[in-house]
Amino acid sequence: MSLPRAPALSGIHHVALICSDYARSRAFYVDMLGLEVLAEHHRTARDSWKLDLALPDGSQLELFSFPEPPPRPSRPEAQGLRHLAFRVAALEPVIEHLGRHGVACEPIRVDEYTGRRFTFFADPDDLPLELYEIT
Repeated sequence: MSLPRAPALSGIHHVALICSDYARSRAFYVDMLGLEVLAEHHRTARDSWKLDLALPDGSQLELFSFPEPPPRPSRPEAQGLRHLAFRVAALEPVIEHLGRHGVACEPIRVDEYTGRRFTFFADPDDLPLELYEIT
């Protein structure tokens, strides 16, 4: 017996991240990476911030803060979300921009299956982020 065909998914609406230091992460994603603030709310009952950020393609990043969140095990790679990849037109200008602000990127690699170039860097909480070049 086969399952009925699922309705088509049309894209990713948002990815949610929990940060350890809201002000530091807000500055990183807004000032450093240039994401547009859509909405920002402090939820007093939870002592938590929620920041909705827009990417140019219409997808969103939600940034949350909670009192004393446990750290995410990342290395060796933990089960769950592996990394968040941002599409860029060219790697070098973004890598240079990040470098001028003290953010180190790994050496550029080439995807063995697509031939596209990419690199990794980390956000203030050491969450793995990727730049993936689509020319």
